[in-house]
Amino acid sequence: MKKAKLSLLVTSALAASLVLGACSGGSSSSSKKPTSSAGQLADKQVINVLESAEIPTLDSVMNQDVLGSEVLSQVNAGLYRWDQTGKKVIPDIADGEPQYNADKTVLTIKLRKDAKWSNGDPVTAKDFVYSWQRGIDPKTASPYVPYMMDGKIKNATEIINGKAKPEELGVKAIDDNTLEVDLVRPLPYIDSLLTFTSFYPQNQKYVEQQGADYAKDASHLLYNGPFKLTKWDGPAAESWTLDKNADYWDSKNVTLQQVNFNVVKDPQAAVNAYSAGQADITGRLASSAIISQYQGSKDLVQYLEPSMWWLKMNENNPVLKNVKIRKAIATAIDKKAYTNNVLANGSIEADFIVPKEFAYNNGKDFRKGQDAYLKTDKTQAKKLWQEGLKELGKTSVTFTMVGQDTETAKKEDAFIKDQLEKTLPGLTVNIQSVPFKIRIDREDKQDYDLLHAGWGPDYADPMTFMDLFLTGGGQNHMSYSNPQYDKLVKDAQTTLAAKPDERWKALQDAEKILLEDDAALAPLYQRTVNILVNPKVKGLQHNAYSDYSFQWIKVYK
Repeated sequence: MKKAKLSLLVTSALAASLVLGACSGGSSSSSKKPTSSAGQLADKQVINVLESAEIPTLDSVMNQDVLGSEVLSQVNAGLYRWDQTGKKVIPDIADGEPQYNADKTVLTIKLRKDAKWSNGDPVTAKDFVYSWQRGIDPKTASPYVPYMMDGKIKNATEIINGKAKPEELGVKAIDDNTLEVDLVRPLPYIDSLLTFTSFYPQNQKYVEQQGADYAKDASHLLYNGPFKLTKWDGPAAESWTLDKNADYWDSKNVTLQQVNFNVVKDPQAAVNAYSAGQADITGRLASSAIISQYQGSKDLVQYLEPSMWWLKMNENNPVLKNVKIRKAIATAIDKKAYTNNVLANGSIEADFIVPKEFAYNNGKDFRKGQDAYLKTDKTQAKKLWQEGLKELGKTSVTFTMVGQDTETAKKEDAFIKDQLEKTLPGLTVNIQSVPFKIRIDREDKQDYDLLHAGWGPDYADPMTFMDLFLTGGGQNHMSYSNPQYDKLVKDAQTTLAAKPDERWKALQDAEKILLEDDAALAPLYQRTVNILVNPKVKGLQHNAYSDYSFQWIKVYK
């Protein structure tokens, strides 16, 4: 592997800050001394990490993106978290597993008595009650908490609809160290659900003292997790720093002392920084030319993740209300060429929305035996397009497609534009490449015609994908509605909750309606992650829910 000089595309701020001071077991395994085969620990337990976007917010009840979740999960501790492998849920602030009532709709969770905030206050059950009520309160306007609690936590739906007060949410502090959670129904995925950032605690006194300044930067936040932010100047910041939190209850098992983050949106610049020894972990690399340089190298970490990418189609646009138009768009893109030639990173073409190798029932993958939907068929796409235009009395259409401003995203969007315009006569696609935070805002406001977006799961169940598209759902954001789809998904949430085989079938039938019948959105691919990790850095955990955890990392000589 040839060493490259640091690219001039890496900003001076990056160069200045990157001067180095050089995923299933529980926390007990992280305390084991390194074996002789692992080598000796480095004197300085410091790493430098590259990201491709800024952090939109670090207010846990306002967060709605993966990067925010990743950072929040480093500096905060919820009831539970994912273990070193990212596959098993283990207690964090909770002192053991929940106790259930007979029908598993009420959970009683004991809390650790040694957990505390970075200002010295103890973490109590009241902190969870406050945070959950704040998140569900319509006045807070959380973009994500209502979606995560709707139909799951008792009275959440009523609060969202203005028929109950936030203090009526099904959560209460029995005492400082006992939390009670009332569910609408048994949830087979409740353990993984409670690891999510929407369910993190917040210190009421501190939040209210800060007022509008809460979470505006590192100095206006409290921390109770493995690390604390010692540098972050807010949502526009292109760098931030985590330091080990000595007050974390399990700090004795956290070896890493510091993590320095920098935003680099050009993948080649990121690789150049890594090759020059100025970064230990890169962001996701999507360029085939870059990845090919590292094939077979011990630096390259590659895995298929359960995140899906698709085109959302805004049915507020009368043209996109036409199902033939939507089917034409969904089948006009050569997804094999897209994954093989544009991405060329191991990602697989997707004719589905619930990913492969993610959800299982009795050991059987949700995808096993399932049909593929909306396969590429340019001839049929053109035919449907022309029929749709005729029904609408149009001969040409112009769409605005919103995507991200990274170099990789721009390449992908250019390919999609080319495929659509060449396949569908009379179509013009105008691309608007915007920063990540703005892309999220445009999606929330439905300020787009086509939107290149993705989704990673929040918990280990197909429902984390399927309930996105319920009529009026908090994450629908494209005005899709089908009563039959709604019924199947809601049946899976309620009457079939304790009937796993029937529940599975209902969700599979719903996926068919969403895609094959309605073409509500255009699936593109399931992503394979490629990152570079310094071989001296051991213990990086990746998971499907908050992305990475640095809690168990150790740096060796």
